[in-house]
Order: sequence, then structure tokens, then C-alpha cells
Amino acid sequence: MNRKVGANPMPAQLKPEDRKTLLELARQTIELVAKGEKLPELDLESYSPELQKDGASFVTLTIGGNLRGCIGTLSAYQPLAFDVQTRAMQAAKQDPRFAPVSPDEVKRIKIEVSRLSSPVPLEYDSPEQLPDLLEPGIDGLVISDGNRSATFLPQVWDQLPEPEQFLSHLCRKMGCSPNYWKHNMLDVETYRVEEFSEE
Repeated sequence: MNRKVGANPMPAQLKPEDRKTLLELARQTIELVAKGEKLPELDLESYSPELQKDGASFVTLTIGGNLRGCIGTLSAYQPLAFDVQTRAMQAAKQDPRFAPVSPDEVKRIKIEVSRLSSPVPLEYDSPEQLPDLLEPGIDGLVISDGNRSATFLPQVWDQLPEPEQFLSHLCRKMGCSPNYWKHNMLDVETYRVEEFSEE
């Protein structure tokens, strides 16, 4: 039974001041987007070296514990500060599940930022093995089948603690039947996140 191809390292945790900077950047972005104002160009040199490095992130918005928007990327292709600004804008304005955030909602929104490690392939020999290879509460998961794919952040384990349940809901998100993973060999990748949110 296989587990992972190669390591799945999480970069060193961000310093508290870097986390605070990213949360403030996300909030400023959402406030401007809600008012229909243009986002400022970021002065990359004003950020710490860690926030200047390429990074992949998700930004999640909630109101009263209910999801209000969540968008991110699995690929680290731009500086982390830029990426968080981009995802905050998209979560507030472009999540197809929700209307754009309105100005009167901004104060009620809680922001969570997730910084992702690079996804690592997970090899397995048969569908029934797959649930046993997952680490609930730790693994973020990407499943792909042809040109379809879907991902769940590790935080989703809080709502779906059983691996079979987690996989079934992820298949549904991909546009397949919940049992699709039981009868098909999917391309599977795992990743880790460092997540932090406003108090």
C-alpha cells in the first residue's frame, strides 16, 4: 500500500506580524472591492522577505460562522502578498456561489487565510485503500479525473470527519456521483495548510 510520492513539507510558519499583515491586506482589499474602488498596486519591497516569496493561498470569508466566499489557488506562482490580495478580491467578488459582498456586510465578515504547501501525488492500488491513506484534519485533498477536479482544504474535515464521507462530498463537488471514488482510480494529491484568521 502506498502513501505519498516524496515529502509533503510545510514551509516554516509565518511570523505573527506577517500573519497580521496578510489579514489586514485581505480586509483592506475586501473593503475596497465592496465599495467598487480600484485596488492599489502593492509595493512589494515594503513587505517582509517571506511575503515576497511565491506562495499559494485561499481566502475564506464567513458571516456568523456561515460561508460567504472562498477562493484560492494550489499553485505558488506569485508573491504571497500579491496572492492573498488576489484571493481576497476573488472571494469577495467572484465566488460563483454568492453575490458580491456589499458594503454593509464588510464589518460582519470574518477573514481566514490559508497558506498552502505544494501538492504531492498520493499513489494507491485500489479504491478501497484510499480512505485509509488519508490523514483526517491534516490533509488537504485534490482529486482529478480527466479535465475535472476539485479540492477541499483540511478545515473541511471539521464538517466531514470520516474519510469516506470526505471523498464522497469531494466527488460531488467535482460534478460526479458521491460513490465515484469507489469505482474509479482518480488522480489524488494531498497538501498541508497554515491557516490563521481574524480574532
